Amino acid sequence: MSAQDNAGENRPAGGRRWAAALPLLIFAGMAAFFAWRLFLGHDPAALPSVLIGHPAPAFNLPALAESGKPGLSDADLRKGGVTVVNIFASWCGPCRIEHPNLRKLSENQALAAMGVRLVGVNYKDDPANAMKFLKAEGDPYAAIGVDSSGRVGIDWGLTGVPETFIIRGDGTIAFKYTGPITEEALNQTILPQIEKALR
Repeated sequence: MSAQDNAGENRPAGGRRWAAALPLLIFAGMAAFFAWRLFLGHDPAALPSVLIGHPAPAFNLPALAESGKPGLSDADLRKGGVTVVNIFASWCGPCRIEHPNLRKLSENQALAAMGVRLVGVNYKDDPANAMKFLKAEGDPYAAIGVDSSGRVGIDWGLTGVPETFIIRGDGTIAFKYTGPITEEALNQTILPQIEKALR
């Protein structure tokens, strides 16, 4: 066998190595892109909803029974003032991260005096687990609707939990925030958007 024949046999082996490494390289590139989007380039406000500027979809959710709070419907969003609708679940890790900031929002007396209220939609959750979550973390909600089937989440274009919507007094969706509300997001995004919705 000539040296030329040997060289011909080696080329496919090198090509096979590249073919085997290619999926790994693609995966690494995608992982780097998603990490960048999540930690550096992700702006939750940059994920607009087609519902912004439109009335909230019709819904009528039963109450989380043991909470002692009323349920929630689209009619509740058309009673004047601004309503902040937070979609949460006990199984959602980021929901626990944002919860102290939701308490700060609900305890803001200046906002309450302007008719701003925070309500919750408990999404695809076990009611007992939801109650354990609220007992452990505090219950900042004026009302809690139970979306056990996830139907309301679909109608609202939910992309993940948690998500928060700011609703004008006429029931129109003014703003959507995707992901957990950090202290920075509360001060720099949520509060300014609430003030804007009040105008």
